[in-house]
Amino acid sequence: MALLQATDLCLEIRQKQILKNVSFSIEKGEVLGLVGESGSGKSMSALAAMQLLPEGATLKGSISFLGQEIVGLEDRKMNAIRGRDVSMVFQEPMTALNPTKTIGEQVAEGIRLHTRVGWKEAYAEAGKALERVGLGSDRTTMHRFPHQLSGGQRQRVVIAIAIACGPKLLIADEPTTALDVTIQAQILTLLRDIVREQDMALLLISHDLAVVADMADRVAIMKDGEIVEHGATTSLFSNLKHPYSKKLVEASSHCPPARRKPLDLTREPILSVDELVRSYPLPRRTFFEKRRRHTAVDHVSLRIAEHQSLGLVGESGCGKSTLARTLLGLELPEKGSVSFLGKDPFKAGGHERAELRRGIQAVFQDPYGSFDPRHKVSRIIGEPLFLLRGEISAKEAEKRVHTALESVGLTISDGEKYPHEFSGGQRQRIAIARALVTEPKLIVADEPVSALDVSIRAQILDLFADLRDRLGVGYLFISHDLSVVQAITDHVIVMNSGVIVEEGPTEEVFANPSHPYTRLLLSAVPKLEDVLKRRLNS
Repeated sequence: MALLQATDLCLEIRQKQILKNVSFSIEKGEVLGLVGESGSGKSMSALAAMQLLPEGATLKGSISFLGQEIVGLEDRKMNAIRGRDVSMVFQEPMTALNPTKTIGEQVAEGIRLHTRVGWKEAYAEAGKALERVGLGSDRTTMHRFPHQLSGGQRQRVVIAIAIACGPKLLIADEPTTALDVTIQAQILTLLRDIVREQDMALLLISHDLAVVADMADRVAIMKDGEIVEHGATTSLFSNLKHPYSKKLVEASSHCPPARRKPLDLTREPILSVDELVRSYPLPRRTFFEKRRRHTAVDHVSLRIAEHQSLGLVGESGCGKSTLARTLLGLELPEKGSVSFLGKDPFKAGGHERAELRRGIQAVFQDPYGSFDPRHKVSRIIGEPLFLLRGEISAKEAEKRVHTALESVGLTISDGEKYPHEFSGGQRQRIAIARALVTEPKLIVADEPVSALDVSIRAQILDLFADLRDRLGVGYLFISHDLSVVQAITDHVIVMNSGVIVEEGPTEEVFANPSHPYTRLLLSAVPKLEDVLKRRLNS
């Protein structure tokens, strides 16, 4: 008997068909990979198994867990199953965590609820769970709140909550999306060890084909709410039959078109940063202790020219996002200087400041957290156009919003929807459209394609390359996905603990890394071809 058996699942949300006769099963100790583009129904299949479907959803079919039918099961009985027997790692860590509680309290909460132990014992178990996902006392503390952690650290907290009670089935919806490659390797190894040691089943949902090929015993490929192909991992990838499956594999190794004209680095750069320093105060451990500070960015210097793409890589917490926020004017530098379009953005005022602000736009790591949930998508995308008030008409502003939507693979009608009506990958596309709407000179992209499936990622990278060549846009690409950095950037900077440890032309750094930390990052990158060869030879 299968641990989980889903049969002929049909899901409608407000009369829109989401799932169409979806069937799959998972045995004890087995890893099933579920892949497909954003909106294909992967996450809804997982939410159906957890009985956490949105309001207005109608589910037909059968889901059996340990022989018990759970479709239509009352909440009291499902609450006893969720977290203890079936646990889930959600795609958006910031929305999955309670902003008013410390991470230690949130991990301990589930342990205390399902095991009936006291807070002291639950807190101790929570500490062990956090250490297992790489959040030991040297990296963070249990007394910090979600907003005090980086995106990758928040994702690790969510994973710790999910595994804390040792569930029989773990549903992982993009569990490593926000993680850098070294931590991703550790988390995947951890999940693999837990599956083996505890005979736990794992439903792994991911757009990263290399991760799925490495982890899964069987793979199911979804498109438009249907499973179009499934089978044992090695045989499936070796003999793909459906055109959609072949398209996904081809897109996973996609590289944008080559530069149309040579890069001229002799001209004045659009952004110059010299010896930038940014630090934060740390909480006092005792009342009389002198306030300590953590230096997130330590004497960092860089240049970005027109048509140039600069990659910035490093582990979560190394200072990448802090540097991005400082360049965007969201935080003041303590030392050093920043020059954008030949001017200091921190000293400019009035019209000059508005001109500089519209010249630099951002794509943030967490798209859902950067949107106002009360506003429709068209208003969200058009919001930066207030910097052009008086310069363009309302009709031109509407045209720019429509162009931005279509350029990232969405439709004009999507502008009339709200952010919660989109999948994680679709929300990231909305964030990119908002960054493009003012036609900026520089885009600071903090993990711009981390939540996108491979085919849409290929389209977005092509779009970035086209804007770079056609409009002279410069990019600062901040990413833990080294394959993206290698594909789109000309120059790369490697950061570790706030310090630049290596920099140079992208191809040279990737071909011959000189620093041990860079070599560590490159060795942790999963590659689909290498994974399949290893599985075939094992």
